[in-house]
Amino acid sequence: MAVGALDGLRVLDISTLFAAPQIAAVLGDLGADVVKVEPPQGDPLRAMGAQRGGRSLMWALAARNKRSITLDLDDDGGRDLLHQLVERADVLVENFPRSTLERWHCTYDELAARNRRLVMVSVSCYGATGPYRDRSGAGTLAEAFGGLTNMIGEADGPPMLPSLALGDTVTAMAGVVGTLAACYSRDARGGGGQHVDVSMYEPILQLLAGTIVAYDPAGETPRRTGSRVPGGVPRNVYRTRDGHWVVVSGTTDPQVARLLPLIGRDTPEDRARFGRSAARLAAADELDGVVAEWIAARDRNDVLEALLGARIPAAPVNDLPAILDDPHVSERSSLVRVHDDELGSLTMPAPAPRLGATPARVRATGPKLGAHTDEVLRDWLE
Repeated sequence: MAVGALDGLRVLDISTLFAAPQIAAVLGDLGADVVKVEPPQGDPLRAMGAQRGGRSLMWALAARNKRSITLDLDDDGGRDLLHQLVERADVLVENFPRSTLERWHCTYDELAARNRRLVMVSVSCYGATGPYRDRSGAGTLAEAFGGLTNMIGEADGPPMLPSLALGDTVTAMAGVVGTLAACYSRDARGGGGQHVDVSMYEPILQLLAGTIVAYDPAGETPRRTGSRVPGGVPRNVYRTRDGHWVVVSGTTDPQVARLLPLIGRDTPEDRARFGRSAARLAAADELDGVVAEWIAARDRNDVLEALLGARIPAAPVNDLPAILDDPHVSERSSLVRVHDDELGSLTMPAPAPRLGATPARVRATGPKLGAHTDEVLRDWLE
């Protein structure tokens, strides 16, 4: 069996809830030895979210590929054991208030004094500096503060939150990138350890990068546009005759040149009105309406066949049953079945992206509380 890309990397995960633990979970997918440090009563995520037989499915997901130990960090003995583990760790992931880290003697300066090679990854809503650094927060607040919530929803409707943990997940991906970059600097470039400061709102700003760079303070403030984007048309969600939905995003001049004859609007006047981006944006409502009318007169499969045949980007709006039934998802094993002794078989997203020589994989679901305490102390400290 192929060795994981991060085989041999030792990670301490003392974080809680969802964003920061996902960083450690992805490192575990890639082969790292991830030790989840929990308080004696267990991580709060164990009691949150959907349950099966009294066990949290979110815990099974977020604590995958981890070994669980319990330490009371408010006790001198528990802190001493953690500090010994830190001395042998490559990475530590945390998301606690500064006052808590100070009480545990787990600030970056204190831990770096014990292990100069330590990469400490700290996750917070607003980051470790700035006037808001001590404010509590979560992915939902980061979405609002970072401007994403203001840009979601219909133009004449209220701002909306996404129906999933978007802020937590993009934070985790940013944290993984920062962790791997810090490890590369240390291990491949001869550097030392360092502190990776992951705020939750700054990855949200990256989602808005195109809007931010195009913003003219002397012009209009960017606003919600539903499923459309100001700089491209057609790009929307369209309803088909048989009651399904499809997404079309064919906004380049060559794509529109192929679209116009397909929808019966390929006269010289149509090409002059819609063929070039600047002209097309001035008539965006008209073109979007024409595309919507053409799609509404046809069934979903016929719409997709015609658009894809003309090399115009289009896709069905899949619900979860459709994703589970899709042959492409099945062929690529984009979803994997993972066995849990108590929960049975669980479906999880396969790790992404894919490494050809050292593939990531989900080896185990979230462990029982303290299941590996003796094992980890023996492996790391003896």
